[in-house]
Amino acid sequence: MEYKILITEPINNKGIDYLKEQGYEIKMGSGISEDILIKEGADCDGILTRNGNITEKVLTACNKLKVVSMHGVGVDCIDVEAATRLGIQVTNAAESNQRSVAEYAIGLILMLAKRSIHYNNGLKSGDLEVRKLYGSDVSGKTLGIIGMGNIGTQVAHIASYGLTMNVIGYNRRIGGKKQTEYALLSDNLEEVISSADFLSLHLPANPSTRHIIGERELSLMKQTAFLINTGRGEIIDEAALIKVLSEHKIMGAALDVFEGNLPKPDNPLLHMEHVIVTPHTAAFTTEALERMAYQAALGISEVLEKRPVSYPVNKLSDSFVENTGIAAIMNYYRYEFGNKY
Repeated sequence: MEYKILITEPINNKGIDYLKEQGYEIKMGSGISEDILIKEGADCDGILTRNGNITEKVLTACNKLKVVSMHGVGVDCIDVEAATRLGIQVTNAAESNQRSVAEYAIGLILMLAKRSIHYNNGLKSGDLEVRKLYGSDVSGKTLGIIGMGNIGTQVAHIASYGLTMNVIGYNRRIGGKKQTEYALLSDNLEEVISSADFLSLHLPANPSTRHIIGERELSLMKQTAFLINTGRGEIIDEAALIKVLSEHKIMGAALDVFEGNLPKPDNPLLHMEHVIVTPHTAAFTTEALERMAYQAALGISEVLEKRPVSYPVNKLSDSFVENTGIAAIMNYYRYEFGNKY
């Protein structure tokens, strides 16, 4: 059967080529608004999106739709609950950017500790006195991690084994404390925050995590501590963070994400010398973008061909088998190297 796939925005050719090899017709989209998606997705069996506003209205109007696949991990722009009710499978590229984001977070930690931005900006402006501003070592310092999922755990591994940092991670499900080889896990959020010399956030955006770091939580941080956020902007009360940074109640911050996605030009965080800002780019490496495109395309093919889904976001019924990624690895090798594997 010939299927038609809407790709709402440009992606790496690895994903497009994979879908073409399955014999699918590709329709490249012209926009990500609700109206455009309804119009362009009306005759499509699958949608692959990066930022498309996949609302219940879109899902309902596109009555041929069987699968929506996210080019990335977060599915904030997809109404997953509505998709589940309508029998539409949602998939993502769950294993595409974990290492990339983890490396980025570690890089930000080192930049903050070593005062790299201060030295760079000072020297470029001719201020040699910037040499008198001293950085610090991270070895022996405490890294607090909120969000001990795949990315947070990789950050913990790098920090512990590679940088000999003491790592304490927040995990509300463990019921007390648990010492692992690479981190002390605790269900006490206040303890993690107050212990940290560097506090790194790796949480998704949802109602339970919104503003989990607010004025009270920020007040628990050491005055010498740094905050790093490569998770989602909505997990921090941005107004409270601006206030704390303006009053120098913490040493500084490094932010790759902001409330409402990218910040407006007048956002005070963009103009503070003790804050490093980047435009939500932690996941965007050449290698990660290839993996995102391939894994997102793989999810579409798996659903349409009724194979086990490697990276399901929702569960429609017992017929949709949630596996642990083994099938995804095998599919990847078959794609890269043929049937040899």
